[in-house]
Amino acid sequence: MAMLEIKDLEVCYGVIRAIKGISFEVNQGEVIALIGANGAGKTTILHTITGLVPAKSGSIIFEGKDLTKTPAHKIVSMGMAHVPEGRRIFQQLSVLENLKLGAYTRKDKNEIAQSLKKVYERFPRLEERKNQVAGTLSGGEQQMLAMGRALMSNPRIILMDEPSMGLSPLLVSEIFDIIKVISEGGTTVLLVEQNAKKALSIADRAYVLETGNITLTGKASDLIHNESVQKAYLGE
Repeated sequence: MAMLEIKDLEVCYGVIRAIKGISFEVNQGEVIALIGANGAGKTTILHTITGLVPAKSGSIIFEGKDLTKTPAHKIVSMGMAHVPEGRRIFQQLSVLENLKLGAYTRKDKNEIAQSLKKVYERFPRLEERKNQVAGTLSGGEQQMLAMGRALMSNPRIILMDEPSMGLSPLLVSEIFDIIKVISEGGTTVLLVEQNAKKALSIADRAYVLETGNITLTGKASDLIHNESVQKAYLGE
């Protein structure tokens, strides 16, 4: 059984059908990429899965439970974390305060301390800057903080929305290396990304989204060589 199963999902903004009855699944331990042009509906899908946008119809089953009836704040404690587009860190708070807020659903202080240690191992720069006000970090460091904060909830699956947006090529590579490490550590990853080449290079499977429909699906290693994918998303 899939860890996350999306079935016939339809999402509307007023009269506009943003998502037109799509189905896909994410198995435990996979890195799944959703790729597509701006406005294809990628962010909407993530927002619907995590309860920020209501589904008009269809189902979102996470580990056997239907999320379409679950309030957003409860979804985090079920083992799902969301790294939103544009990072959305708490600008006025310190790096450490941001990270601790990521663990707000957890009670065990020792386990939280263990998670913090792990985050610092993965992101040494965050430890160096733990007392710094988060809003003064560089874009890349803010992205690391957003990822670290999501990991503090000890998720079984992490949804990432455009993690490479606005970053220099060097930092993009670093962020993708970290996503790989997160996945190798046992966390399932659902990745929405404009940088299709990078996304396909680390994903197991991918779904191509065009104006609310899934038009292509397959192993990422196959899609990276697919002619229409190359033309549309890889600039070749």
